Amino acid sequence: MLNRRNKLLLYKLLSLFSVVRGYNILVITLAQYLASIYILAPDRPLRSVVFDVNLFLIVTASALVIAGGYIINNFYDAEKDLINKPTKSMLDRLVSQKFKLTTYFVLNFVSVVAASYISFKAVLFFSAYIFGIWLYSHKLKRLPFIGNLVSATLAISPFFVVFVYYQNFQLVIFVHAIFLFLLILAREVIKDLENLAGDLAQNYRTIPILYGTKKAKMLIALLILLTYIPAFLLVKKFIVGHMYIYFYACIVLFAVCLFVLYKAKEKKHFVWLHNILKFIIVVGVFSILLINVDLFLNRIV
Repeated sequence: MLNRRNKLLLYKLLSLFSVVRGYNILVITLAQYLASIYILAPDRPLRSVVFDVNLFLIVTASALVIAGGYIINNFYDAEKDLINKPTKSMLDRLVSQKFKLTTYFVLNFVSVVAASYISFKAVLFFSAYIFGIWLYSHKLKRLPFIGNLVSATLAISPFFVVFVYYQNFQLVIFVHAIFLFLLILAREVIKDLENLAGDLAQNYRTIPILYGTKKAKMLIALLILLTYIPAFLLVKKFIVGHMYIYFYACIVLFAVCLFVLYKAKEKKHFVWLHNILKFIIVVGVFSILLINVDLFLNRIV
């Protein structure tokens, strides 16, 4: 049995895990490695990728910066989250704001130190990444569409740095990136509809607030329809192995999203949409294994 002190420590650890969204960071870390093995460096021996010290440092620095980003975002959104996410907000408040800020600075400092073992360019990139996340959390997220664009850009930045590291400039990489970017951008606008009450209370100037729910839904529909283009291209024009199954499934799920979006009127409907797109993104990470099933079976299993 846990005593009171141990229970409090456990709750605080769960609170910190909730603040930094540890589950998201684990998925992003896995995605960086899978993308490196199957997409960015498919011709390299598996061991040379998995045990590449520079790649490990890039992934570690990315995870630390992202964790810090969630902390600073939580810090600035504390009042808004009390309205939009009261249950999660109460869990997050088990850790003091002072401790969160201290952790934020420590995580960013360690990330830059890790980047310094790679190169000076890596230090510049991660320093700019840290600044970009802070600027977004402090100012840009309150701006219509600009905030959404910046958020989506920051979300794919961990993959961009790995892409630059491997110097793989094949067209298929850009099409994959566009597919992911459009999905994330659509999800960001959906989150604006989902968090409408809190945004109104905190004077945010989001697309639904400035232009209305109907136009926000039209923009989401347009972004989902645009996502069909890279999905079809990846299936018809490029070699993606058995990952074509994933993209065909996405095409069906996009139609479901458009139907739900058309009928959506309440917050719960936008939460469903958000979760569907999040499900598509997470499944997409594991679907990278389908690009080369033999590679997985022969070299992993």
